[in-house]
Amino acid sequence: MKYYVIIPAHNEEGFLADTLNSVLRQTVQPKKVVVVNDNSTDGTEAIIDTFLALSPIFEKLNTTSSPEHLPGSKVINAFNKGLALLDDNFDVLVKLDADLVLPDNYFEKITYIFKGHPNAGIAGGFIYEKDAREQWKLNHPMDKNHVRGAFKAYSKACFKAIGGLRSAMGWDTVDELLARFHAYEIFTDETLEVKHLRPTGKSYDQKAKLLQGKAMYGMRYGIWITAIASLKMALKNRKPKAFVDNMYGYKEAQKEESSFLVTEEEGEFIRKLRWGNIRRKLF
Repeated sequence: MKYYVIIPAHNEEGFLADTLNSVLRQTVQPKKVVVVNDNSTDGTEAIIDTFLALSPIFEKLNTTSSPEHLPGSKVINAFNKGLALLDDNFDVLVKLDADLVLPDNYFEKITYIFKGHPNAGIAGGFIYEKDAREQWKLNHPMDKNHVRGAFKAYSKACFKAIGGLRSAMGWDTVDELLARFHAYEIFTDETLEVKHLRPTGKSYDQKAKLLQGKAMYGMRYGIWITAIASLKMALKNRKPKAFVDNMYGYKEAQKEESSFLVTEEEGEFIRKLRWGNIRRKLF
């Protein structure tokens, strides 16, 4: 089973070598790995060049973008630039962050999922981060059937059905919702423990935090599902202000009549799916 990997990288000199080494150690090797050097000002490109010399699977793309850190749009814009370099001769497409260490059998198990489940659309493992005691601990604030955006693997059919990835905050939620809309399933493997070298969200500023609520508006959640989802997020992360930020972001998007990320039909499906999940958890 052939798979391609795209790795957006912006100023990742502290982590990228570990990530690329873990890709090289895979028991099932990717056919191609495109590393997108997105406007880096540190030693990221030199690290990529080192790996270009080590293996022909690696390709480099230098690109420029805004230095501003905006979750979602920046990384997916870089991903899409890498995607434009690839042909269609693959079975699985992977979006991978540049600050991860994968277990050696990661993609062997991921390809087994797609081989064994023809309806599998998205698959992935689980993120582990170091706690205050320097111990690797599971960090998965979402439901266990959610694949984190750091390591999304898509079947080619699913990726095409959902129309690729949305260049906006919430892209790694809307992709799964649209996958379900098109009758694909999401698979996670708890045995695949991925080490995340940089804790999530450390570089998010106040403007970026409001984008979560705007994404919920864009996914056509409606005010009540947004409120419930935001409350759940705030409780799980022990950050009460996240609820306020999300609701403010939602109302701002509503006031601005921001563009939606999904069609009306897709939005109706998403709301029914969300309400069904809420009812199951309550009753």
